[in-house]
Amino acid sequence: MANRFILNETSYHGSGAIAAIADEAKGAGFKKALVCSDPDLIRFGLTKKVTDVLENAAIPYEIFSDIKPNPTIENVQNGVQAFKNAGADCIIAIGGGSSIDTAKAVGIIIANPEFADVRSLEGVADTKNKSVPIFAVPTTAGTAAEVTINYVITDAEKNRKMVCVDPHDIPVVAFVDPDMMETMPASLTAATGMDALTHAIEGYITKGAWELSDMFHLKAIEIIARSLRGAVANTKEGRADMALGQYVAGMGFSNVGLGIVHSMAHPLGALYDTPHGVANAIILPVVMEYNAEATGEKYREIARAMGVKDVDTMSQDEYRKAAVDAVKKLSADVGIPCNLREIVKDEDIAFLAQSAYDDACRPGNPRETSVEEITELYKSLM
Repeated sequence: MANRFILNETSYHGSGAIAAIADEAKGAGFKKALVCSDPDLIRFGLTKKVTDVLENAAIPYEIFSDIKPNPTIENVQNGVQAFKNAGADCIIAIGGGSSIDTAKAVGIIIANPEFADVRSLEGVADTKNKSVPIFAVPTTAGTAAEVTINYVITDAEKNRKMVCVDPHDIPVVAFVDPDMMETMPASLTAATGMDALTHAIEGYITKGAWELSDMFHLKAIEIIARSLRGAVANTKEGRADMALGQYVAGMGFSNVGLGIVHSMAHPLGALYDTPHGVANAIILPVVMEYNAEATGEKYREIARAMGVKDVDTMSQDEYRKAAVDAVKKLSADVGIPCNLREIVKDEDIAFLAQSAYDDACRPGNPRETSVEEITELYKSLM
């Protein structure tokens, strides 16, 4: 069986990368853009940095900002209508996963109207046409939505997140500009950074991992481990490195999948609106311990990438523990809580466990699991 690998057609990296939006849009012959961005980014002036580029290049646009932190089916439906009303022919998505995920769903439905029922996009949808062209401008260093074929939409009626996987949804151009991330508060930088680390570690040990994806994931772990503390402290170097590290992680996991850290985090976001990166960071060390026996020697390389010294002299048990401890230390250093006591209600655990088991990320976990075992993992975090 052949391994498939899908990446953006083009990506720009580094300070000032957003300036290239004008040339790319004109080169593609786009006439009008729908700019998808959330209300906070508009209020804080980040969206304006991009719309200024469009205005200076005389590229017409309209803004759509009805986007929640965990975007809903209704947000997508409203975005589809906004695209039609605007007479747009492309989408420029500015933000974290919320804005970019919304744009992906909108772009897919516009190009494949038979999927107008947003719920029909869950899982691997059999779409026939590529999305409306999307330019993605991330403002957080975590989700890597700008380079992935995945997106997540919340079904508010059922208190669950729908994981959608579609090679037709990947943005055609990504503009990874650390200047767009410099105003992120420390808490959001920490949460999104730990999300990126989770992507890299889960992608490295998932069932679908292979040598090409391993290359991306190990490099991403190394970059994130050395730069997240600096990014939280708002150093220029830390911001720039995290912008790259999270993108490199996305290049990998988008093509091989994840595991039950994400499966367990998704229902927390759907039920409690827990920030996705915080949920991942809390769950990651416990699931790493749970998965250790199914990972061969991979934790040695995780520990090495995390900066642990002398891993080659350690026993298997020692380097596995060292890898988990390094993740715990980084999480604590950037201010992530160590348990779910302030988030989860005991009476919800059964629902959470079943939702996690049903999640699209669960089959990629390196160790086979069950609703009962996931229940116990949640309880261990209480």
